[in-house]
Amino acid sequence: MDERVASAVAHWAPRFTANGVTVADFQRITSGVTRWEDWCAAWSAVAAEHEDLGRRALAEGRTVSAGEHLARAAVYFHFAKFVFVDDLDQMRAAHRRAVDCLDAALPYLRPPGRRVEIPFEGHRLVGILRCPTGPARGPYPTVIMLSGLDSAKEELRATEDTFLARGLATFAVDGPGQGEAEYDLPIRGDWSAPGRAVLDALAHLPEVDAARLGVWGVSLGGYYAPRVAAALGDRLRACVALAGPYNFGECWDGLPLLTRRTFQVRSGAADDAEARRIAGTLGLAGQADRITVP
Repeated sequence: MDERVASAVAHWAPRFTANGVTVADFQRITSGVTRWEDWCAAWSAVAAEHEDLGRRALAEGRTVSAGEHLARAAVYFHFAKFVFVDDLDQMRAAHRRAVDCLDAALPYLRPPGRRVEIPFEGHRLVGILRCPTGPARGPYPTVIMLSGLDSAKEELRATEDTFLARGLATFAVDGPGQGEAEYDLPIRGDWSAPGRAVLDALAHLPEVDAARLGVWGVSLGGYYAPRVAAALGDRLRACVALAGPYNFGECWDGLPLLTRRTFQVRSGAADDAEARRIAGTLGLAGQADRITVP
């Protein structure tokens, strides 16, 4: 097996299966991939199976099954492209399918979701708003959900459900260097501007209680969330930093090769050395002591 395939399987198997990939599909796909060059195509092929099931269910009016299959297809297409930066055309094609599948699934999720586009620096940040069901009516306390280096909003549905079950709305958003924004907006260390754009947009949504906002981030998002809290804490009630780095550059030598290469591409760095330098600008020194929210 290609070293990169072995690394992906070893590092991320639990993550895949925790976020919507069935164990059987994970084993079926990865057991047949021996070259990294075949990774995206193998995952996309099985994603297409679930998309087909979802589209057929939708045509037959079986909307619950349609939503589940299409959302699963979106996750599979996402994992087809998540660190597949050596073939950008193939990566973008899989990503486009992931976005299309999730958009098609949103009205049929339980609870449903809707797409929100936020203008930002001549481009856009795209997020998914979902609101809890039950007797309580909005506006709802809302959790802003920030992905990591190689994750995106298509991957966060299982964690969204954890918050939704507790009466919190969720807004999973692709920031600079992530998901739908990764092609136009490079990774940045200072998240005050994207954070402000998201908060301003949420303040105008009738479903959202702008006085009860929290920010949650996982992995590299676990760095972005504290940076938002440091800059905009007076507009937040809580911050969750899940497994985020204090300084990403200090982690560099211990990162998987696939992760370093992905950061290089999404930060706009010319080579590994420049990527390491940029990674060093993603740090909480001088910022952590500005965080006042829990």
